[in-house]
Amino acid sequence: GGMAAAVLLLLLLAAGPGPGRADAGQERRDALREELLLSPLPTGDVAATFQFRTRWDADLQRGAVSHYRLFPKALGRLVAALGVRELHLALTQGFWRTRYWGQPPLQAPAGAELWVWFQPTVTDVDKAWKELSNILSGIFCASLNFIDSTNTVIPTASFKPLGLANGTDHHLLRYAVLPREVVCTENLTPWKKLLPCGSKAGLAVLLKAERLFHSSYHSQAVHIRPICRDASCLAMSWELRQTLTVVFDFFSSGQGKKDWSLFKMFSRTLTDTCPLASQSKVYVDISPKNKEKELLEVSPPPTSVHEAVVQGEKKTYAVYDLLSPSLFNTSRSLNVQLKWKRPQDSSEMPIPTLHAQRYVAGYGLQTGQICTLIYNTHPYRAFPVILLESVPWYLRLYVHTLTIITKGKENKPSYIHYQPAQDRRRPHLLEMLIQLPANSVTKITIQFERALLKWTEYPPDPNHGFYVGSSVLSALVPSVTAMKDVDVEQSPLFTSLFPSSDGSSYFVRLYTEPLLVNLPTPDFSMPYNVICLTCTVVAVCYGSFYNLLTRTFHVEEPSRGGLAKRLANVIRKFRGVPPL
Repeated sequence: GGMAAAVLLLLLLAAGPGPGRADAGQERRDALREELLLSPLPTGDVAATFQFRTRWDADLQRGAVSHYRLFPKALGRLVAALGVRELHLALTQGFWRTRYWGQPPLQAPAGAELWVWFQPTVTDVDKAWKELSNILSGIFCASLNFIDSTNTVIPTASFKPLGLANGTDHHLLRYAVLPREVVCTENLTPWKKLLPCGSKAGLAVLLKAERLFHSSYHSQAVHIRPICRDASCLAMSWELRQTLTVVFDFFSSGQGKKDWSLFKMFSRTLTDTCPLASQSKVYVDISPKNKEKELLEVSPPPTSVHEAVVQGEKKTYAVYDLLSPSLFNTSRSLNVQLKWKRPQDSSEMPIPTLHAQRYVAGYGLQTGQICTLIYNTHPYRAFPVILLESVPWYLRLYVHTLTIITKGKENKPSYIHYQPAQDRRRPHLLEMLIQLPANSVTKITIQFERALLKWTEYPPDPNHGFYVGSSVLSALVPSVTAMKDVDVEQSPLFTSLFPSSDGSSYFVRLYTEPLLVNLPTPDFSMPYNVICLTCTVVAVCYGSFYNLLTRTFHVEEPSRGGLAKRLANVIRKFRGVPPL
């Protein structure tokens, strides 16, 4: 009997694929690429952008997938169960200052941003949207469960799918922003746990929370989308991108010096690679930042130098390939150092082609005005921009006061979509396609009236103010340098999230500042004052009256006196003195 069992076991082992062969089959189906981009900014700060890209050649929608290797199971099952076609979630602390830092590789608004395209097979999109936001809230330990109909909009033109799309029926799209969301370590930890190597190996070793949150800007995001499996695009793959952008301040992190290193930024260095990664690289932007052509020196010497046209400009990158055997031969760790050849004079900083700012004008607590300034600094090219404004219902917009002024003249939008708000049900949605003339500033103003909320609708800190989410600008900006068609699989990750339409322009999505608006606020301390005053009056006045009305009085007869008085009178009697 034992002999027969042993023979059967040998036959089973021979017939079934061995662990090595199974792993090899899986490796062909999913792959991980990771990269870090270090970009010195014109102000002396430095931006670090991490991207971890997992590509999986599987059909998640059919629900037939049971074995997850690199793709996180929590997100994979979420996509399959709720009919998600594309998901983009960003959690951001701080504001990217485009005017001074230039165009970001990936920008996001302050707070939490979530936009999702659902499959056409989803019958009740609102129910799936609510369920999705609650599940993501649990996965990322964020307040996404506060997303409801009062802060969700359905854009018609702004958020087109970034991946494969059969059609673009905008009723399958939902977009929401929570500008008050505070991002901290409890959001970073679950984000890191989704990485195939966690934070134990590879580039994720640098993600030390203490350093990441001691910065001017911090943004972490998750992007899930379907992409073409190959050039013929006959089959579909799923792509998960986890991105993290952080800007280290020149004064607080750099001690006033413009020389940077990995250890200075993250308090750690790179010691090994993630064994699951098929590509692991560090890119350092060594392009000259101004007309003086100041050069940036990097050490140790890079593995190679890569030139690419990124966001319309020709850039040069020093590349460190962590999978190159020669990199860790000389030393056990990699500490990339950035030094300027001569002191950098930032008196003349490059100005981005497209940037914007927004503010609230007016006085008092009844009416006000939202002003948006959009700058096109291109010397001779005009281009259109799509502006999306989502304003809460308690700011009542007067659409007849909408004015768009460019160079002193009225600028009529070629497309406008406005959906009025419903009190306590949905926000205002305003989308416009505006033509920006060359070298111009376009000012967009709209007046609003502040509503008076019910006293139970105020937050615990009502005098702090109420947040209005960022405006969204989407544009195809003219490129300075002609861009060539490149293979997405061969090009760096930071160049391939947004699909480029042609070689003459590149896509940019910008966010303005969120607004903080004061609403008429009742004096919430008044009930406390009334209670204190009333209790004092009751205690003093009523207590005194009650005491007088209920007390009984007794008349006491004067007593003869005590023992001492009687002794004194006896002595006085003997002396012949009258008694007391």
